[in-house]
Amino acid sequence: MSEAVAPLAPAASATAPRRRRRLPVVMSLCLAWLAIAFILAVGADWIAPYGYAEQSLLHRLKPPAFLGGDPAYLLGTDGLGRDVLSRLIYAMRTSILIAFCGTLIGSVVGTFLGFLAAHFRGWVEEAIMLMVDFQAAMPFLIIALAILAFFGNSFELFLVVVGFYGWEVYARLTRGLVLQANAQGYAFAIRTLGVHPLRIYVRHVLPNILSVLVVQVTLNFPELILLETSLSFLGLGVQPPQTSLGLMLGEGRNYIASAWWMAVPAGIAIFVTTLSVSLLGDWLRDRLDPTLRSAER
Repeated sequence: MSEAVAPLAPAASATAPRRRRRLPVVMSLCLAWLAIAFILAVGADWIAPYGYAEQSLLHRLKPPAFLGGDPAYLLGTDGLGRDVLSRLIYAMRTSILIAFCGTLIGSVVGTFLGFLAAHFRGWVEEAIMLMVDFQAAMPFLIIALAILAFFGNSFELFLVVVGFYGWEVYARLTRGLVLQANAQGYAFAIRTLGVHPLRIYVRHVLPNILSVLVVQVTLNFPELILLETSLSFLGLGVQPPQTSLGLMLGEGRNYIASAWWMAVPAGIAIFVTTLSVSLLGDWLRDRLDPTLRSAER
């Protein structure tokens, strides 16, 4: 009697669909907060219930509504009767704008100089790396304080000064990545075909190193928010009647014992925003790093 042979089950690895990688809860919260901050920054003129400079001395130092204050001022008022919530919304727009423009300037300048150093080598590379070493050795906060104290603290100059923070990191990083790409086969093969170096860098090298630069942008963005906060807190950043997160902290430090709501909301916004961007940068680094991805497999 022949034995019945059970049919072989298909291999699970061949038929099972790939398991979807769900976004971590922490990353979902970070992205949600950043989306809220972006909406507030873009729509500050329509979302804020009052103007950031609108004063009412009859309502000065009113506590938040949840502490028994006037419901018309959800987060209370400051020493000049200005609505804290409205000023917080406008302050987030100013701080995010400064951090975004500063990150854009620093990344573009640093990446460009990194490409120049890797392409020309020789004295060009030595000159650029000398500037990089000088910038890395000198605390940037001291340089910013000296420039703003000597030339004045206009908003345009402040934006340019903040923009040059961290450019040396992009320059050093780009130079190393471009040298590594030039040593690989694809760049050499394209070069032997007579393609112009600018086309090689823009069409082939830059897309391959872009993921690393994006991660560096997410790591540099919260540092610029903290830099703006420090300079505005010291009185050398954004000037009244404009507002920023650092300026709100500086104005509320004298009232921290009697009217804490002037400074605490701005401090919370700084903490949550910088933490969210930092966590997002770490997560992107883990996702975009090919060595880490190969280790997970």
